[in-house]
Amino acid sequence: MRAVQDSMDVLSGKWKIAIISSICYYNKRRFSDILDDIDGISNKMLSKELKELELNKLVKRTVLDSQPVTVQYELTEHGKTLQTIINNLTEWGIKHRKEILGK
Repeated sequence: MRAVQDSMDVLSGKWKIAIISSICYYNKRRFSDILDDIDGISNKMLSKELKELELNKLVKRTVLDSQPVTVQYELTEHGKTLQTIINNLTEWGIKHRKEILGK
């Protein structure tokens, strides 16, 4: 049970799974792209959540040498271990929506 709790502690909150999903789907994402992908998240909240995901070694932040400066995020090797879970959640979400809506 402790392992499940540890997982939930790292992935808890409204935004983390959505952020990981965005990066997972596209492989590498700029901050502004993630912001566009997720309805309702603020700059400040996205920044905070990305820092926590970085701290937990799930996301790698890279500052690109461009004008203007661009920040890019990608999953670490450790973060990529969540891809199966994200795919399963996506499949389950599609089936659940059909079940509930009857479509």
